[in-house]
Amino acid sequence: GYLIGLLVGEGTIKTDKTVLSVWVTGKKTSGGEKFNEGPKAVMTEALRAISTMPHRSDFQGWIPVKDRDEYRMASGSLKALASSVGLSPSNKSINPQLETFGSSEFVKGFLRGIFDADGSVQGDQSKGISIRLDQSSLPNLESVQRMLLRLGIASTIYANRRPEGSSLLPDGKGGRKIYAIQAQHELVITRENIRLFHERIGFADTDKQTRLETRLEGYKRNLNRETFTATVEGFYPDGEEEVFDVMVPGEHAFDANGMVVHNCGEQPLLPYEACNLGSINLANMVSGMDIDWEKLRLTTRLAVRFLDNVIDVNQYPLPQIEEMVKKTRKIGLGIMGWADLLFRLRIPYDSDEALDLAKKIMSSITSIGRQESVELARARGECPALPGSGVRNSTITTIAPTGSLSMIADCSSGIEPVFALEFTKEVLEGKQFSYRNRYYAEALEKGESAAVIERVFKTSHDIAPEWHVRMQSAFQEHVDNAVSKTINLPSTATVEDVKKAYMLAWQSHCKGITVFRDGCRSGQVLYVEKKAQQQTLPIPQVSEIERPMDRPFILGGKTAKIPTSYGNLYLTVNDVNGRPVEVFTTMGKSGHETMAFTEAMGRLISLALRSGVKIHGIIKQMKGIGGSQPVWHDDGVIMSVPDAIAYGLLSMGYLDLEEKGMMESLSDTDMCPVCGSSMTRQEGCIKCPACGFSRC
Repeated sequence: GYLIGLLVGEGTIKTDKTVLSVWVTGKKTSGGEKFNEGPKAVMTEALRAISTMPHRSDFQGWIPVKDRDEYRMASGSLKALASSVGLSPSNKSINPQLETFGSSEFVKGFLRGIFDADGSVQGDQSKGISIRLDQSSLPNLESVQRMLLRLGIASTIYANRRPEGSSLLPDGKGGRKIYAIQAQHELVITRENIRLFHERIGFADTDKQTRLETRLEGYKRNLNRETFTATVEGFYPDGEEEVFDVMVPGEHAFDANGMVVHNCGEQPLLPYEACNLGSINLANMVSGMDIDWEKLRLTTRLAVRFLDNVIDVNQYPLPQIEEMVKKTRKIGLGIMGWADLLFRLRIPYDSDEALDLAKKIMSSITSIGRQESVELARARGECPALPGSGVRNSTITTIAPTGSLSMIADCSSGIEPVFALEFTKEVLEGKQFSYRNRYYAEALEKGESAAVIERVFKTSHDIAPEWHVRMQSAFQEHVDNAVSKTINLPSTATVEDVKKAYMLAWQSHCKGITVFRDGCRSGQVLYVEKKAQQQTLPIPQVSEIERPMDRPFILGGKTAKIPTSYGNLYLTVNDVNGRPVEVFTTMGKSGHETMAFTEAMGRLISLALRSGVKIHGIIKQMKGIGGSQPVWHDDGVIMSVPDAIAYGLLSMGYLDLEEKGMMESLSDTDMCPVCGSSMTRQEGCIKCPACGFSRC
């Protein structure tokens, strides 16, 4: 790695060998001193590294260049190594292959080499210390920045620090000469990153290393802490790009510009595994004003046995799923009714007492659950994926959302505080149900004091974001998998509030975090009713719609036959000089209602086309509309009749290449069988954001 770093910084790649170059004099510090020992140390380190590689019998090591303050070393073995990481005589730039090649030690060596070649230590205690790297290649600096960040060292790049032009530079012969220079960019390391660079990378160049150590030793205060935050300076529309989900088998993580990004999910699963989740209602685990620990232990043991039984009696849709589930035997026992439990015990959600109780309860459930898994292993056999482990199940606990499940059980969901003591849930368009928390109602009936009501019966919006995160962290300590938790913020929450929640979750070692600001989207599942306020609003001026073009007496066009769940759709599109102006839609062998709405869509599309609406706009609106019975076709799935019309319009060639590209980025969705809204994919499941229906 060190040799490759020197090569990228101060080297040349030829067809048969590489040549490293070191200047032994003429390098000056900001104070004007000349150093010789540093470059010699670089030569010693490079020679030590290259001696571990095979080389020819006539290998001479470093050779002085006549009439120049320069030494060079040629190597065929280094040329082979350079080729293996994607470097060539025509391209010495850092590429993705080199950037991610080898171990962390290789990366450290590479960075040490390139900083020995082109880096510097600048500044002092009064002006601030920095480590800098100059390069004419901005992509090279960006790659170095990512490599540093993977080692926990943040840096800043300043593009075009010195513009392109000419400059008077040493000619290597003791004189100076005007040379054309490229634009120079600079990477700067500051704050506590300087100390980390010294500890994890450092310089082989003893002059630079001594300068760095002297500056650090003279620092009389701690270096400023790195916050690992970046400020977006501007946002500019730049077209559309396809977006992909990334999955890396095994690691389940990938590098995103120097940040390790993990695939998110409440129940991390291997390929072909399936969720097997259950939840204990903590509101039922109360005796007087305390936890019924014996009942909780018994319930935990029964729940573990129940979930283990589910693995064996379940009928799986694919043999691969059955094989994997029975091999790893993952179960996810969690809880619900946490907020109700706190209500019953009169413990505020946002209190240290609640945090301590959370840790104690989850620790007990996980511990007892593992004990029961050991007992099951003795009676039924060990987990096939973990021979010799003595356990029946590879995981025991998960805290799931339990949204619909908790409503059925009439308890609070998961470990969430209640959304509201009284709230409305929209289950179907135009149909709503109102709820009142029963423990809140009981407290009111018993005449509980206003002080207790205010202190204990808090809703999600009454609780500060940091308490949401701290509660999640308390449970996370004793959960095998992840914890489902939403940080509910009021509609007045700022970007800074969201940032604080994210940073606290990271500092608290949470596996993930979800933040939701109230009222930030339409179709919200839970909401508190607000009384409508009468107000007079100005009526906006609406321009007159363009008059549709007159239909010519004779039109020609194309007809396509497209399968749908209602039968074949016959789509006819007529055009004028290649511009579609009329659409007829006919459904074969379907009822009158289906034929009616299909004909209506054709008429509306025709009206829109003759009024100047672009065909790609029509396709964009109709493509991907989900239906309850999709149909497979040659090129994919026809989701519904509107989706079939969009498919037909796309297939007829009326779009030019640019418009066609706009359509390909649209994604298909499913229709919720309960309320008819479009569903989305979350955490490996299809969920309806409107009513809460889910299907995994």
